[in-house]
Amino acid sequence: MKNRTFRDVQYFFYSQSFADGLRAVVAILLPAIIGAQTGNFETGLAVSLGALCVSLTDAPGPFLNKRNGMLFCTLFVFVVAVLTGFANASPWLMGIEVAVVCFFFSMFVVYGARATGVGSAAILVMILMMDKPLPAANVLSHAIAILAGGLFYLVLSLLLHQLRPYRHAQRVLGECILEIANYLSIRADFYNTKTDHETDYKRLVTQQVIVNEKQDLVREVFFKTRQIVEESTDDSRKLVFAFIETVDLFEDITAAYYDYRSLRSVYSGTGALDHIHNSLKKVVAELQAVGLAILGNTSFEKSFDYDEEIKELKRKIDAIGTFEASHRLVLKKIIVNIRNLLSDLDKIEQYFTPGIKRKKTGVDHSHFVTHQPLDPKIFVNNLNLQSSAFRHSIRVCIACILGYLLIKILHYGNHSYWVLMTIAFMLKPAFSLTKQRNIERIVGTLIGGLFGIGVLLLIHDKHVLFVMMVVLMIGTYSFMRINYLAMVLFTTPYILILFSFLGAEYRFVAGERLLDTVIGCAIAFTTSYLLFPRWEAEHLKPYMQEIVKANAMYLHKIVQALSGQQISTLEYKLARKEVYLHSANLSAAFDRMLSEPKSKQSSQSQVQQFVVLNHILFSNIANIATSLLSHETKPYPVELFQLAKKSFCKLQESLRKFGEADLVKLPEEPVNAMSSASADDALIREQLNFIYTISKDIDKITTALLKEPNQG
Repeated sequence: MKNRTFRDVQYFFYSQSFADGLRAVVAILLPAIIGAQTGNFETGLAVSLGALCVSLTDAPGPFLNKRNGMLFCTLFVFVVAVLTGFANASPWLMGIEVAVVCFFFSMFVVYGARATGVGSAAILVMILMMDKPLPAANVLSHAIAILAGGLFYLVLSLLLHQLRPYRHAQRVLGECILEIANYLSIRADFYNTKTDHETDYKRLVTQQVIVNEKQDLVREVFFKTRQIVEESTDDSRKLVFAFIETVDLFEDITAAYYDYRSLRSVYSGTGALDHIHNSLKKVVAELQAVGLAILGNTSFEKSFDYDEEIKELKRKIDAIGTFEASHRLVLKKIIVNIRNLLSDLDKIEQYFTPGIKRKKTGVDHSHFVTHQPLDPKIFVNNLNLQSSAFRHSIRVCIACILGYLLIKILHYGNHSYWVLMTIAFMLKPAFSLTKQRNIERIVGTLIGGLFGIGVLLLIHDKHVLFVMMVVLMIGTYSFMRINYLAMVLFTTPYILILFSFLGAEYRFVAGERLLDTVIGCAIAFTTSYLLFPRWEAEHLKPYMQEIVKANAMYLHKIVQALSGQQISTLEYKLARKEVYLHSANLSAAFDRMLSEPKSKQSSQSQVQQFVVLNHILFSNIANIATSLLSHETKPYPVELFQLAKKSFCKLQESLRKFGEADLVKLPEEPVNAMSSASADDALIREQLNFIYTISKDIDKITTALLKEPNQG
């Protein structure tokens, strides 16, 4: 437990999140401190505000996307600052601006996460400037100071990238490997007879969503960055090589599916599963060490001999006693899979070996990344109630108008703009996310407020308080994108200490912040529930259809291989990526549905079974794929081709129920098929029979789910 805590602390301080938080704090604090020292504190605060707003868009991603996002953000923040400065003279004009700005910039969600950050920054600068009306003569100079702050942050971020161009790529790769290690750890628990099988599956499906997000981020950073995909440097090539091997490792992990209930019933009490579990946990620890070394840009040394580990595992299992031939074959297959994992791990570790000549992969990596167009037509085409982005923007607009009217009517505090800030940042397109944010905001504000008051009551030394405020700021901006509750826990005491420096009565500020938070959360939650809500149960059908389609196309590669066709590596990897992507999308949608009111959920157990069955299906397809594609093309028994074809047809039958046309034409039956089957072929036959059983189960559940009125 102590080692795990130490590793988690290392992970945090090496992470991209901490680096982003540290950079944001420097960019925000420096102008304010310089302004205070030179007698221009108000100007310094305006520059800091500009830096704060632009930092919201500096999320991990390709260098070009980051730069463009920050440039657009700087421009929009400047324009909104000018508009707010002049509109603030009239409550009516300000109310109109609140409506227009909140709606317009909330619609940026149609352009992806980075554009959403740009929209949030524009809304933030409007809300923060509402608090203090400026004389008309000072509006432009104040907006220029905010513009300068945005440009300062932009230059600082770009300068740090130029100084260490590969550091960001190392961090995202290291984080990806660490999440894959967590995925493998959950897989290993299936061999632990003390864990609950259903709970393990829920954890596995949830973790797969995280792994998919990390892999997509690495693809974005690597394959959209010219220095990494085009330059012939050792740093760029070893990064790409390590990532490709990491994806293959993840496939070998997903391919290691077995009927775990059957395994536990057959081998429970023999000690075989304990030996397998212990070996896998050693692989997990080694993979975590590799991830941390890449994340921290440090050296790595193996902690054990991989070949000896496999030999020792085989000796232990052989010493247990006799099993039936089929059971011994399964154990042999598990040992082979662990050997493959260690072989993959050994290849990844070549990242740390100097002097290795690495060739370019020769694969067109553009196929593996998505491109988000910024066409204005996308914005216009979403201006209708069928668009979830439009409904979300309407909710934000109406909720913020209600909040604005409330604070204008009541006049109960000096910082009532916090109500609007809470509303704007609590409301999310999905009700489940809004609900979660509301709970975390209230809990974090209450606990953080109590902590902040305690600190201010016990500590009176200004220097100590300043250091604490800096630490809390770093925590705030480090957790901003990864853990909202933690961010709020750091933010509230940081704000209380900041206001104490500005001469405010911190106990009154704490009470006002808690009240504003409760009011803002109440408005956000109510509007999210009542105004054009988007219930996940009503929108699961497309996710279900896409995963069945992706699994069918993945299985089609097996059909082609068994027919004797040569499978393109690029086509196979694209099919594999599609399965991971759509499986993660469905799992994430299902998790969101579980957070919604019970009355709005539909067929929870059946949907969960559908999710798990599709996960089992692609794990088994991957299991066969790793066997078939690791060998040269050769003839197989026609029976295997017919079994794979039968499963594909069953999946296509399910797709017809979704309204999908037939996907592709199946290859002809092999003419040079083998007449007899080898031992490996017998195992493939068993797996193909299992795949057909799973395909039939998916078809049955599909039929039942599509009868539900909410599935559409």
